[in-house]
Amino acid sequence: MAGGAYIVTRKEPEFAGHPKGLYVLFFAEMWERFSYYGMRALLIFYLTQHWLFADDAASIIYGAYTALVYITPVLGGYIADRYLGQRKAVQFGAVLLTFGHFLMAFEGMRGVTDPAIKQADPAINVFWLALSFIIVGSGFLKANISVIVGQLYPRTDVRRDGAYTIFYMGINAGAAIGTILAGYLGQTYGWAYGFGAAGFGMLLGLSVFIFFRPLLQGRGESSTPERLNSRIAGMKFEWLLYVVGVAAVGVIWVLIQYQDLVGGLLGVFGAILVSYVVYYAVTKLPAEDRDRIFAAMFLIIGSILFWALFEQAGSSINLYTDRYAAIGGVPAAIFQSINPIYIILLAPLFAYMWTWLGRHGKEPSAPAKFGLAMIQLGAGFLVLVWGANMVGLNVPTPIIFIFLLYLLHTTGELCLSPVGLSAMNRLAPAHMASLIMGTWFFASATGNFAAGLIAAATGAEGLEAGEVAATPEIYLDVYTTVGWVAVGVGVGVILVSPLIKKLMHLDTLRDTQDEELAGYKQLGEKEAPGMFPQRETKPGPQET
Repeated sequence: MAGGAYIVTRKEPEFAGHPKGLYVLFFAEMWERFSYYGMRALLIFYLTQHWLFADDAASIIYGAYTALVYITPVLGGYIADRYLGQRKAVQFGAVLLTFGHFLMAFEGMRGVTDPAIKQADPAINVFWLALSFIIVGSGFLKANISVIVGQLYPRTDVRRDGAYTIFYMGINAGAAIGTILAGYLGQTYGWAYGFGAAGFGMLLGLSVFIFFRPLLQGRGESSTPERLNSRIAGMKFEWLLYVVGVAAVGVIWVLIQYQDLVGGLLGVFGAILVSYVVYYAVTKLPAEDRDRIFAAMFLIIGSILFWALFEQAGSSINLYTDRYAAIGGVPAAIFQSINPIYIILLAPLFAYMWTWLGRHGKEPSAPAKFGLAMIQLGAGFLVLVWGANMVGLNVPTPIIFIFLLYLLHTTGELCLSPVGLSAMNRLAPAHMASLIMGTWFFASATGNFAAGLIAAATGAEGLEAGEVAATPEIYLDVYTTVGWVAVGVGVGVILVSPLIKKLMHLDTLRDTQDEELAGYKQLGEKEAPGMFPQRETKPGPQET
């Protein structure tokens, strides 16, 4: 905080070669990630240890929550781009998020296993409402704040990639610190302390964004201010948009309580979306563009499996760490900080490695990187299984194997997430860029919901809610299965990658048609850049 105050209060318009508005966005996003990941680290434990949901029910709730968090930015981004502007959308989203995180601090009756009695507790409805505020708030804030980063620089400014690197460090620093602090407070002193810390973090992020707004230099404002000031039924259109946002909280409040409905809607709309993209590609696009769309759809579908397994981190792996790993009394939620810390350490190395390999003509193609990501993901699960079996199932699993699992999962993420963002931007024709990027995010949402279903498979049948719902054998059986499936799929993707690369027609790509996604090499989180690639790209050399 002291460093941030020093930077933004200096008289000079820039600091370290970048406009001070970048650091405003850095600290606002850092505190937002602090709150989001701090709350996320505690959520599965709150569901199973406070509300005493069975493991399978808790995992599905967790999956539905994260799925909705990943899909709402598509709608929030559309409203911001078309009407509200990114700055007002971020501010409104931050207000909703602050409400949501503070509402999480209200605890209800503890130790109630009867679903009817549990649902009769008013606090459970406050809990559903808190999740709903966070979901809708994330929809307005997530992608839009990264768009403002791009708007601080001209399209050809060479500082853009460095700016995204700084911004992404804020994302992962906030995620790591929030997980450690909120996780420790929540599991040591009480849920209200952990969730309350997340709420204060969000309030700090909102305060930074509002107080230092002039440093944004007018970026992120609405392109249609006259529309915002118009009136519909006597109400200013801008306020009508806010009313719609609050009404969306009510809709999500219903959806989050009926998780099967979320899964059904994802399935139906996903099928419609994929069918429309394929139909449009076949009937409207020239041959090369059509092939590129097919290649993009292959990568999109493959990403669903990746995120379904990767997102076990916050649910089943969190529970396994708490129950069966030798954590020496350390709150299990703190181990959720390992992934963002690894990203901070490894992302620059991966960026350099891809550049070096590209210069020497040895860089793997995008589909080959996807295959490598799947293999590393599966290997992470298999390493944990091997470590647990080596010491014996009646002995706590050495914590080194949890670290190794997260290491392999993080290196897999670095092979897939930024590469996927870049591929979507490169393969889509300009007039389909937002549609294809939306499909990519929809796949991430579907993967998160599927993650809840897979995590639910680690629950044992016939046990009462509130009991430990799985033995180590059940967890390890599931992890063995998904681990080998991931490795097998990864090998298959690598084998077909030459064909997919051929469909990409990289030799005929031109900068006027397709541009490099700014900052993709530095990797943020998968939903950070790219919602509106036409507004945050720059010309750059194409890689193969």
